[in-house]
Amino acid sequence: MKPSIIIADDHPLVLKGLYDFLTEKNHNVVGSATNGKEAYELIIKHKPDIAILDIRMPYKSGIEITEACISNNIKTKIVLITFEKSAQLYHQAKALNVSGYILKEFALSEIENCLTAIENNNPFYSPEIEEFMLTQEDVIDMSILTPTEKKILKLIAQNKTAKEIGVILFTSSRTVEKHKSHIINKLNIESHQNSLLIWAK
Repeated sequence: MKPSIIIADDHPLVLKGLYDFLTEKNHNVVGSATNGKEAYELIIKHKPDIAILDIRMPYKSGIEITEACISNNIKTKIVLITFEKSAQLYHQAKALNVSGYILKEFALSEIENCLTAIENNNPFYSPEIEEFMLTQEDVIDMSILTPTEKKILKLIAQNKTAKEIGVILFTSSRTVEKHKSHIINKLNIESHQNSLLIWAK
């Protein structure tokens, strides 16, 4: 029996293209959704083996759905698809240990390889995105952060809470939260739950 799959994308043509391609290849597609809320509801309802999710969707992004699955101990393997070559999204996906990361322009040619890799318990990342990331490795300019902000970022990467960081740096957790907000703005990090922790790691 082939793994059960749900797919979600807010672009109707991409969704239809993926759905048609997977069903033609006799994959077991159990549902499709056009936004993140529907996609997460389908995951809860069907507990599919694999969910192929657009990273940017209304209501819930692919990243947020992945985080929700981890929080609720849902074992569905996540494949993220995107048009964007973004270092930030790539690192978020890596930190969340997603099973696949595919650029949409190559989705139909790579999805089969991705599903095969997942069935063999291997992650699959688009060669093009991996190649792009090699050119991006040193782009982030950390000199824009103050010494205190750098210390806070290091402590966040060590899983320290704002309260714990406050104790270490002899300041209040409220001040730490202000610093965190400045770091997010300076490094242009998407602001959502745990985004700074994911980025720092």
